[in-house]
Amino acid sequence: MAERNADQIADWNGRSGERWVAYQSRLDAMLAVFGEAAIEAAAPGTDECVLDVGCGAGASSLALAARVGAGGQVLGVDISEALIDRARTLAPQEIPALFQVADAGSAALPQGAFDILFSRFGVMFFDEPTGAFSHMRRALRPGRRVAFVCWRGAAENDWVRLPMGAIKGIVQPTEQPDAEAPGPFSFGDRGRVERILSAAGFTEIAIAPFDASIPYGEGETWDAAIDDAVEMASKVGPLSRALADQPDDIRARALTAVRAAFANRPGARSVMIDGAAWIVRARNPAR
Repeated sequence: MAERNADQIADWNGRSGERWVAYQSRLDAMLAVFGEAAIEAAAPGTDECVLDVGCGAGASSLALAARVGAGGQVLGVDISEALIDRARTLAPQEIPALFQVADAGSAALPQGAFDILFSRFGVMFFDEPTGAFSHMRRALRPGRRVAFVCWRGAAENDWVRLPMGAIKGIVQPTEQPDAEAPGPFSFGDRGRVERILSAAGFTEIAIAPFDASIPYGEGETWDAAIDDAVEMASKVGPLSRALADQPDDIRARALTAVRAAFANRPGARSVMIDGAAWIVRARNPAR
């Protein structure tokens, strides 16, 4: 049998992982408001144990650890060795957070060990999401809870909509992947998320939209912030893939158009863009 999530594991231990490490501070700043909303939905209490799925460089794990305190514990897992290395580097020694390179959807997890299954944009990449959530549910204590944030549709999120809209007519469009294929927007359909969680055995499923204005790129001046946004878009996300094999003249035209799109957004030292996500909550049934 082929290894589960083999393509994602290869990607996040290659180009994607390397680029996320390179832009870690700016990406965490971009995602911070969504992580905060998901943590509020999780409502971690003192002394609770949390499994943070797809923890990346550990920002969400550290925020959760601050909430559960010294008597609690957070285990952050991610398939990217580079991101887990960064998480371990950034984590203060006194914070009750541990980090492990693992695929939470199939790795050996202690059964009934956690009070909260949490994720900040880390659950959309499973090849078999229902099986993955069934597996992770067994790590939850009976009656305990799930809270995560995932992206809604690409057309609702400026970090994709702006650059990809700007290059229409310049770069030949590529074939669109299956909407349910593993990737950032595979949970964009609210009904699909509910079906996955229900089939995995969760109850009390609640899914609410969450919209925010988020910083994308940064700089000491407005021009520098726009330049940084263009660079980040060209290195992380769908624009980087669209431009990967383009000749220099097409690439230059495309980046000029992308810069103009970002320049139309508000901001001063960061380009402020619109982000759209789901905040999802559910419960592991009591026995």
